[in-house]
Amino acid sequence: MSKARFTLHGDVGEIVLDDPPLNLFGPQLAGDVATAAREARDSSARAVLIRAEGDNFSAGANVEMFLGRDESAARELIEEFMPAIRLFAEIEVPTVAAVQGLCLAAGLEVALTCDLIWAAEGTQLGLVEAVIGATPFGGGTQRLVARAGAGRAAEAVLTGRPYPAETMRDWGIVNRVLPAAELHDKALAFVERLAAGPTLAHAATKRMIRLAVDEGVEAADAALPEAGARVMASEDLQNGARTLLESGPGNATFEGR
Repeated sequence: MSKARFTLHGDVGEIVLDDPPLNLFGPQLAGDVATAAREARDSSARAVLIRAEGDNFSAGANVEMFLGRDESAARELIEEFMPAIRLFAEIEVPTVAAVQGLCLAAGLEVALTCDLIWAAEGTQLGLVEAVIGATPFGGGTQRLVARAGAGRAAEAVLTGRPYPAETMRDWGIVNRVLPAAELHDKALAFVERLAAGPTLAHAATKRMIRLAVDEGVEAADAALPEAGARVMASEDLQNGARTLLESGPGNATFEGR
């Protein structure tokens, strides 16, 4: 039975971790999550929500799979796991992670690959691998640096402690904190609004963000003329500009072309 799934509801895709109560990442969950992420990436979804069943988004990895591994076997495991996480970053449309309960280690690494993170009140988030003598194996450290800076990332990873959602919001890691009872419905409504937006332009925006983070502002500047020209010539922008002139803002519809 699959421990993660992708479903498409109209223009909105949904990836669900489904191995409660802790949604621990072991070989099966990691593999099923990778499959769901590929399906989302290759689907017609115009925005994607990532969430989890149960009281916790994910408490991290099942540490049993680390036991008894020599360096070669450990490297193989990391090389298998990291691509599963990186697949979320390959989804060109907007992605929102809605997290609750515990969002730790591998769970937070998944959330950090998404464009936005929304959290329920009471959520605890952290890269806690230091507690077992580990460092994040799924790219969490570097993604935390990208969102919060080196100093915050160093504190979070070196201490290995979880932080309340409100602290993570203040650090720029979490975008919004909502009452738990409202999280799913409000996050879904937000994703639906994103899905109705100019997804071709959103893809270009995501590319500029990635370039700026990974290679610097100059690299993003260099890539902008080509990416921007495609957006400017798109049916969406042409229709949006005409609609603005004729009917005012907020009346355009977009097809992603």
